[in-house]
Amino acid sequence: QVQLVESGGGLVQPGGSLRLSCAASGSIFSDYRMGWYRQAPGKQRELVAAFTGGGNTIYADSVKGRFTISRDNFQNTVYLQMNSLKPEDTAVYYCNTLPAQTRYWGQGTQVTVSS
Repeated sequence: QVQLVESGGGLVQPGGSLRLSCAASGSIFSDYRMGWYRQAPGKQRELVAAFTGGGNTIYADSVKGRFTISRDNFQNTVYLQMNSLKPEDTAVYYCNTLPAQTRYWGQGTQVTVSS
């Protein structure tokens, strides 16, 4: 059973940057498209960024131009570079396949944007 482990979250001031990592315990990227999701307090989980195939990516409107998804297939790792962070980006961030599969939800990594 492949597991996904997210890391890199933390407390950052508005305007700051963070880089999240998602490490897979096995080879999953060759079988599935991957994405980053987030869930803010009191809100539903939402898709933030994902690979859609053919080298293409999609982003939520709220993060376009600020977040970048990337991957290292040899390291079985997906990244999310987050720049110009805003308080509304505060959430627990998860990686999963696209579409998401219940079996791959991990603990996530907390991102808090606050002064």
